[in-house]
Amino acid sequence: MIAQILLLAFAALMLVAAWQDASRFIIPNWISGVMVLAWIPAAFALGYGWPGAGLALLTGVAVLAAGLALWAPGWLGGGDVKLIAAGALWFGWPDVVAFLVWSMLAGGVLALVLVLARKIAPAIPMMAGRLDGTALAAGAPAPYGIAIAAGALITLPRSQIFAALGL
Repeated sequence: MIAQILLLAFAALMLVAAWQDASRFIIPNWISGVMVLAWIPAAFALGYGWPGAGLALLTGVAVLAAGLALWAPGWLGGGDVKLIAAGALWFGWPDVVAFLVWSMLAGGVLALVLVLARKIAPAIPMMAGRLDGTALAAGAPAPYGIAIAAGALITLPRSQIFAALGL
């Protein structure tokens, strides 16, 4: 029962992160922090054991290092890096590959939707004056937390985590 609650909390935190990024262009540190802290009991409730938990931890650290390399030139935001590393910790190896691929695909869809919506929205009379401060404003950052959360929620039902629960 504890494992299911923690897994539900992980999914809910991903949704909160997506909402925060979409509405404020920021993923608060507490979200990734709570994910990491919740992973500790979840790893053992899901039956990872010490070797599995160690491999998941190594996976999370590797993704964090790669994310920092993408953050340094400004290709990813700091909140995005922390969120994707926390997600990688939960998925572990080899499910992290599916999580990253689905997140990248969702990011591509998000970028395409934003490009099209940014062209269409200003032409809609009732939207023209309301775009400032939103993801539809020209030059606004892409809220990539949406893509990361989508990648996590798509990967989750097909992951070893669900298999461990018998789901």
